[in-house]
Amino acid sequence: MTQDSAPSAGKPSADTAAWKAIVAQYQEPSTGRAVWQMVNTLGPIALLWYLMYLSLSVSWFITLPLALLAGAFLVRVFIIFHDCGHGSFFASSRANDTVGFITGILTFTPYHHWRWEHSIHHASSGHLDKRGTGDVWTMTVQEYLESSRGKRFAYRLARNPIILFLIAPLYLFVVHQRIPSGKAKPRENRSVHAMNLAILAMAVGLSLIFGFKAYLLIQLTMIAVASSAGVWMFYVQHQFEGVYWERGSEWDYTAAALEGSSFYKLPKILQWFSGNIGFHHVHHLSSRIPNYNLERCHNANPIFRNVKPITLFASTKSFSLRLWDEDLKQLVGYSHLRGLRRRQKQSSAT
Repeated sequence: MTQDSAPSAGKPSADTAAWKAIVAQYQEPSTGRAVWQMVNTLGPIALLWYLMYLSLSVSWFITLPLALLAGAFLVRVFIIFHDCGHGSFFASSRANDTVGFITGILTFTPYHHWRWEHSIHHASSGHLDKRGTGDVWTMTVQEYLESSRGKRFAYRLARNPIILFLIAPLYLFVVHQRIPSGKAKPRENRSVHAMNLAILAMAVGLSLIFGFKAYLLIQLTMIAVASSAGVWMFYVQHQFEGVYWERGSEWDYTAAALEGSSFYKLPKILQWFSGNIGFHHVHHLSSRIPNYNLERCHNANPIFRNVKPITLFASTKSFSLRLWDEDLKQLVGYSHLRGLRRRQKQSSAT
């Protein structure tokens, strides 16, 4: 579903015609700004690889910090990849596809396959009946209580911060994205195989320059930093206090964007590295807005500025939010279950 086919049911947060008129002003890609973003992102990545190569003969204590910094730049590379997937980075679809494939090699992400999966996320974000593709596994309180002990254990394991933000991201980008989906069309699955070959060619080439062990350590460090940061960003953009979830005809596109996607207000340096994706409420209203226009669009109208921001410190509260309570219409922690069980026991005893 696109913004043009958004349903009218429910209680939207803003007039659809009003926000469409506003976002239309910022949907036009700028070749100059796109090229400059590639220069100030891919240029430093190339320089850091060269510096890491030189540092290998000096000390790993120099190489690893450089790899960590390169991982931060890799987050910004992924935002370029992301915009290409939405067709918003360049006006030319060929340019988007070309740059998307190249940045996909750097981020270990198959371009067409990811674009297909991510479009499902945009069409179903905040919709309780359409969970399961391109999102974080989220159960309702009732689903959790009715699940087997094994499934509850698996859920708790999947939502454990160490698993969710350290182990799972590395698995997702290094292993999972090497495997085609049975639900995807042939073109999307072919893109997985093409990307696997391209990544292999890059790995062989850089291993010949750096040595296999050195390349492996540098690449894994970069991917670990970028993937963990990326998964955290994605998580806090849709798992926060006051988030919007609805079922069936009650779900509304505008409300899902403005209330179901966060305005993550980051320090300027982190905003730069994350390519303005903290303005996620604007992005979900219109994925056609390139990242370099998101802040300008946000500042253009109170419709967007009235969305309550989440600061870096406040976002840590998301760690404790695990389940969706359909009665309260809010995310709750596991401690909520203890209180619920206690009240059920008291009710049955009276």
